[in-house]
Amino acid sequence: MHKSLHFPSPVEVYGKVVGLLAVVLLAALQLTAQVNVVTYHNDVARTGLNPNETLLTPANVNKITFGLRFTQSVDGYVVGQPLYLSKVTIPNLGVHNVVYVTTLNDSVYAFDADSNAGPNAAPLWRVSFTNPAAGIIPASGAFLPCPNVTLYPQAGIVSTPVIDQSTGTMYVVAKLNENGTVVHRLYALDVATGAEKFAPPVVLGGTFTAGNGKEATFNSLHSMNRPALLLQNGIVYAAFGSNGCNDSGAYGWVLAYDATTLTRVGIFNAAPAKGLASIWQTGSGPSADANGNIYVSTAEADFSANLGGQDFGSSILKLAPQTLTLGDYFTPFNTAQISQLDQDLSACGTVVLPDQPGPNPHLLVASGKQGTVYLLDRDNMGQFNPVSDTQIVQELPLEVGAMFSTPAYWNNTVYFAGNAHPVQAYTLNNGLLTTPPLAKSIAVGGGHPPTISAKGNVNGLVWLINGKALLALDALSLKMLYSTNQAGTRDLLPTLAHFVTQTVANGKVYVGTQTGLMVYGLLPRLTVASGNKQTTPVTTALPLPLKVRASDPYTGQSFPGMTVTFSDGGKNGTFSNASVVTDATGTATTTYTFFKTARTVTITAASTRLASATFTETGTPGAPKWLLIVSGNKQTAQVTGSLAAPVVAKVADAFGNGLPGVSVTFSDGGAGGSFSANPVVTNSLGQASTTYTTATKAGVVTITPTSAGLTPLKFSETATPGPAAIIKVIGGNNQTGPPGTALPQNLAVQVTDQFSNPVPGASVDFDDAGAGGSFSQNLFAADTSGNATTSYTTPTVTGTVHITVSSGSASTALTETAQ
Repeated sequence: MHKSLHFPSPVEVYGKVVGLLAVVLLAALQLTAQVNVVTYHNDVARTGLNPNETLLTPANVNKITFGLRFTQSVDGYVVGQPLYLSKVTIPNLGVHNVVYVTTLNDSVYAFDADSNAGPNAAPLWRVSFTNPAAGIIPASGAFLPCPNVTLYPQAGIVSTPVIDQSTGTMYVVAKLNENGTVVHRLYALDVATGAEKFAPPVVLGGTFTAGNGKEATFNSLHSMNRPALLLQNGIVYAAFGSNGCNDSGAYGWVLAYDATTLTRVGIFNAAPAKGLASIWQTGSGPSADANGNIYVSTAEADFSANLGGQDFGSSILKLAPQTLTLGDYFTPFNTAQISQLDQDLSACGTVVLPDQPGPNPHLLVASGKQGTVYLLDRDNMGQFNPVSDTQIVQELPLEVGAMFSTPAYWNNTVYFAGNAHPVQAYTLNNGLLTTPPLAKSIAVGGGHPPTISAKGNVNGLVWLINGKALLALDALSLKMLYSTNQAGTRDLLPTLAHFVTQTVANGKVYVGTQTGLMVYGLLPRLTVASGNKQTTPVTTALPLPLKVRASDPYTGQSFPGMTVTFSDGGKNGTFSNASVVTDATGTATTTYTFFKTARTVTITAASTRLASATFTETGTPGAPKWLLIVSGNKQTAQVTGSLAAPVVAKVADAFGNGLPGVSVTFSDGGAGGSFSANPVVTNSLGQASTTYTTATKAGVVTITPTSAGLTPLKFSETATPGPAAIIKVIGGNNQTGPPGTALPQNLAVQVTDQFSNPVPGASVDFDDAGAGGSFSQNLFAADTSGNATTSYTTPTVTGTVHITVSSGSASTALTETAQ
């Protein structure tokens, strides 16, 4: 792995400022509280939680603002979780935040946690436990059974070390081939120098005698210290299992050593009679509660404890502090099946939960390859029931997928990342896991444990690795926010060792690979220096220039010489210079002139490998120029009725942009109608809207909106007559004629509404009530003047004839005489 900032175009410029970064780093370190990660999964309970992350949030962890910052090379696979200490004084090198990495080549590295530039390109210190000249090399080849299981080419330092902050000591277990003899040694190193402390490294081992008198002797050749070390109350605990294939001589061991003298003070074997019961936990260390009790899970083996034996295959054990005597245990009812099918519980580490309300306040959660979740009472773990597991607090059978990882805990929620299975979050309620889960991810787990960063109970992020992808999920919704795959090849992880666990501390994420250390974090960025949220009329320049600054989000250091491109997303505004190089202060400046359309635009300032910055600017309309018809023209309504749609006029500038806040007065030219509002002030679109109600006179009404200094415009509306209400006789009444002859004058009427407006087209009916006369037409529509006319022929007999004329509810009568 090469060391690079991975900034394709600005890398040369970035390199020029790294010296300045180093200068300001110390001051920057003093500005924020620092978080330390001194043990696997962040604490002895193994919750995986960093609750004091103030920089990384769901808002800024994305492919634009977050990514690979730098790398460091090492001499072998990194399997253990990187550890982190802030403000460590390194002799002759000053104060550094330090990330510690171990390798299968039996090396320990201390790197500056914030940079690989300048003097930080090299490790702050490096210790190797090998001495080839003296025949001391990492265990490999014939001295590493089962290489095809873990695919480890060596088995030097597999477990995650542990740091005692109070003494500045790191404890490391290394596996070595010393002239043909494989041993495990426990080292106590000074965190500032890597020098040995307290006592020479001690060879781990011992003998455990079973109740039946059979002795089991620790054999380093057939043992692997995969679980992380545990430091609790001055005791260092190291757990062991087989190399991966249950080779001969493999046992599950827990060894306890005094942290100061490095002398052994306790030893436990999980299956002394018949062997196996490896403690693997996919790298998770033994967990511990507030009383110092130790918890481990075991892999396949015989189970004989229910019959008075001491073999605890596929079980979860509670061991006493220091002495490691067995205090309690839980073994699933199907332990034989679990062991036979290689579905061991020890594929998953145990997590001690914070005290809960309810009848069982002291809980522990575990799982295994079956994907069954076990919630145990640490005060009464349930031991063994051959029929079922009803004696434990809660069991969720086959719920979370095969667990090759340790659950994580945050905000009263437990997170499981089953292999090739969605991440699932279960809320605790009164001491029980609620089902169904609170959330499920679309992204799937890949056999690596999740960890969580948060600021107390907010800004929770779930971090995990799947294949070559580092993922970040929102801890509430489990929506994926970032993946190293999102940025193409920019952020990709190289090949990883089995069961690698990421470390999140102080705004950065550290991942060990087969060749080095990857450091992810917030990318150098552009931030708005001035000129945001301005307003100017269209076709004019914003009052202030737009300024952005290129800087590092952690140190605040500026980056000169960076090319910044400004864009309004194709809105056709103009920049005085759309491509600007940052000056000595890291600042790029341009001016912006608005286009013809009044609107709010987003202006983006971008630079290669820098997180972009955005401005929000608003173009306002120019001076009023036109009154325009928007809608409501050429409508029709009956007299005294309202037009169906409002009459809408627009006050616009020369480019058609509407001007808000302008008064518009409407007039119907004295027609006598009324407006719902008048005058009207234009809205945000420059529109003035009012509803018009016609007067009593039918006909065309001209509505004229006016506004000071603008040419009026005209709406043409029509008031139509109301329904027929009055029928007037206008001719042919009171005539006399011989029987059977046509009267000399036609009968004529006019139909009007209640306001005397003629009603064209009104249906008119003439009827002589069966007197025997006849009409040229007795049913027809009134003409455009509301008139209806017909001739009448008198009956063949003499007499008076009463003729009724009707239209709707209106009617009148004519009287004619035949004689």
